[in-house]
Amino acid sequence: MTEQTATPVLTADTIRLLGMLADKVSTARPNAEMREETRLAQALVMAERLHGPTEAAFAAEQDLLAAAPPVRPGTSRGEYAALLRLIANGVTAQ
Repeated sequence: MTEQTATPVLTADTIRLLGMLADKVSTARPNAEMREETRLAQALVMAERLHGPTEAAFAAEQDLLAAAPPVRPGTSRGEYAALLRLIANGVTAQ
C-alpha cells in the first residue's frame, strides 16, 4: 500500500500568490539555483504584501507553503517558477 499526500486546495489567494512567487523568482537571476530559504522567506513577504501583517496573511502564507513544494537541490529559479505556474493551473503528478 502506498501513502498518498493530499493535494492542497488552491484558493484564489493561493493561485495569485503562486503567480507572484513565480514572477519574483523567474525575474531575478532565473538561471541561479533556487534555495529553500528563498521559498520560505518569499512566502511570508508575498502573503503580507497581499494582506498586510494580519491573520489572513498568516493563513495565506501557510496555504502557499502547502501548495509550493520544497525546493529540490539543483533546481534553477526559472525551473521552480515554471513548476509553480503548473501548480497554479491545476496540473498535478500522480
